[in-house]
Amino acid sequence: MLTQWKQESELDFLNEVSCVPLQQGLRHLQKAFSNFFEGRAKYPNFKKKSNGGSAEFTKSAFHGQAGQVFLAKCAAALPMRWSRALPADCEPSTITVKLEPNRRWFVSFLVNDHRVKPLPAISKAIGLDVGITSLIATSDGDQIANPKHSKQLRKMLKRAQKVLSHKQKGSNNRYKARVKVARVHARITDARKDFLHKLTTQLVRENQRIVVEELAIKNMVKTHKL
Repeated sequence: MLTQWKQESELDFLNEVSCVPLQQGLRHLQKAFSNFFEGRAKYPNFKKKSNGGSAEFTKSAFHGQAGQVFLAKCAAALPMRWSRALPADCEPSTITVKLEPNRRWFVSFLVNDHRVKPLPAISKAIGLDVGITSLIATSDGDQIANPKHSKQLRKMLKRAQKVLSHKQKGSNNRYKARVKVARVHARITDARKDFLHKLTTQLVRENQRIVVEELAIKNMVKTHKL
């Protein structure tokens, strides 16, 4: 069907980009419907343009040269600031270009890193209990508190959302205010991810076995007392 769509005058813009991300998008759509019909997910919905998007390029649609990356149907290399160097002797099999709602662009590389080795086995085990006033309580008696760094960001988000609510829909000023709200959301998300990544990495490195009770958290938070 994709080949037929490219021949239609109304969909001529499909020829301006590589066919690989278009095919990958259809594969993702197929997976979304398979998950829906098998009861693993909700019905797929359309994504808003304001929420950004992503394009996935497989090996046939990109190549690297002297630390630069060229995508199919792009004459120039991507102007990137590398957060880390790719592992030596590791060729990326997939590149994903993503635009976030706060207008930040990210490029991620999928590689098989042969340097990754299993952690040495230890005898320690730990149990985790999801807390209400604290984040989690461990079987060792430790209480890991909820991070406090997002409290100030919540105030910033409230002010930014208030400014956004007063802007006229469809105006350029509303677009600028929406981006500011998205940037505060991104800071909150980055802070939360950073805290959770450090915590989970510490738990994995210090314990051989981690036990967590099965709880329906979504149902628990519906209770007003929680």
